[in-house]
Amino acid sequence: MNRRSFLQSSLAAGALTALPFGIRAADKAGRKYRTALIGAGWFGGNIVGEAMASGECEIIGVCDVDRRALDPTVERITKLSGDQPRKYRDYRELLAKEKPEIVIVATPDHWHALPTIAAVKAGAHVYVEKPTAHTIGESQAMVKAARTHNRVVQVGTHRRLAPHLIRARDFIRSGQAGQVGMIRCHLNLTGTGPEQPLPTQPVPPELDWDLWCGPAPLRPFNGGDPRNPDLGAGNRGIHPRGHRMYLDYANGHLGDIGVHWFDQVLWITGEKAPRRVFSTGGRPVKGPPVLTPQEQTGDAPDHQVAHFVFEQFTMTWESRQFGGNNSEKGEVAGAYFYGTKGTVHLGHKGGWTFYPSEGGDAIHEDAKLNQPDGQNIRELWADLLDAIKTGRRPICDIEEGHRSTECSLLGMISYKLGRSLEWDGAKERIVGDDAANKLLRRDYRKGWEYPT
Repeated sequence: MNRRSFLQSSLAAGALTALPFGIRAADKAGRKYRTALIGAGWFGGNIVGEAMASGECEIIGVCDVDRRALDPTVERITKLSGDQPRKYRDYRELLAKEKPEIVIVATPDHWHALPTIAAVKAGAHVYVEKPTAHTIGESQAMVKAARTHNRVVQVGTHRRLAPHLIRARDFIRSGQAGQVGMIRCHLNLTGTGPEQPLPTQPVPPELDWDLWCGPAPLRPFNGGDPRNPDLGAGNRGIHPRGHRMYLDYANGHLGDIGVHWFDQVLWITGEKAPRRVFSTGGRPVKGPPVLTPQEQTGDAPDHQVAHFVFEQFTMTWESRQFGGNNSEKGEVAGAYFYGTKGTVHLGHKGGWTFYPSEGGDAIHEDAKLNQPDGQNIRELWADLLDAIKTGRRPICDIEEGHRSTECSLLGMISYKLGRSLEWDGAKERIVGDDAANKLLRRDYRKGWEYPT
């Protein structure tokens, strides 16, 4: 694909006109924002592609601890844009030498907080992938840093800018579904039974495994080659793209896909935080987690149910890695808003549908998503640039992403402790439970300092 066809595909017909705000024309002098990428894997490549396609960004640096991801990403950037970004292993060196104006953070979850905070302290605006952080304390520190240094920080909850979901939001807000009293979010995946432990492997020479683990615990390495597109999601090693099932580095499906749907709920309803949270689940199909010097499995639950009590409604989350089928209207994930006049179903990639309670014809709108991967990063990147130019908060501002992430992380704390939590959303503390409050943060590995 040449640069022209790439840019044309990235700015396909009508994409920007669907945005709920005006986009300013590019700087007449041709000025481009000095932009850096931290995390050169699959999704980082999607985001930096939209940065290049905007015509307003020069990619000046790329950072990754694995040269098997770093080198081909830099080659693609040069081929598609003509930019010649310099390569870095350590994000701190990149920030010091390149002084970027915009930084993309597309690392594994446990590496979202520190680079984001360092970037805004260095004067950069940030696009950080969701979830905002691995722990609530890190996420709180990210909000504080963004506000203290007056930087735009956009979180990658791109469904807020999907044109069809904007109309679904307006439909629900207008009362056409009636009073919404319950919302159900779900993820259903196929599975193959017990998880087989993967053997410990020698660390590839291109990978700095100690730095990949960073502030998190240093586990034995297992994984594959990031240049191989077929990594086998069902029983994948930690790196690349398998880290979400290892709780040292992420928070399972609740902390991954759950954040997207909780963000939809908060965005549509205007709620800020739940009052009570309870979650349960386990690994009856995958089996007990294994971690020895010789082999290991993931330790995230193979199914999980979480209940969130808000002021006006109850929200539930259901996920499983077995029993996948088409019973959820053919959608692997989605959300149902149950109102007094009917039910609104938000699909993963199938658009949205309203089913009236009293019969009659359903109302449906197909999804309007971009490729690759069926997402709306293009619109989110345009919003980031406009927020930088105008000084306003972005659509997926860090505080909004923090609250959506917070729901997921509270669910994981409840799951780990096996009891319900009462949450004070104003003080962001768990009421009357010192043991639970300790899990709002965690100890970092020696050499790394937890952000405040």
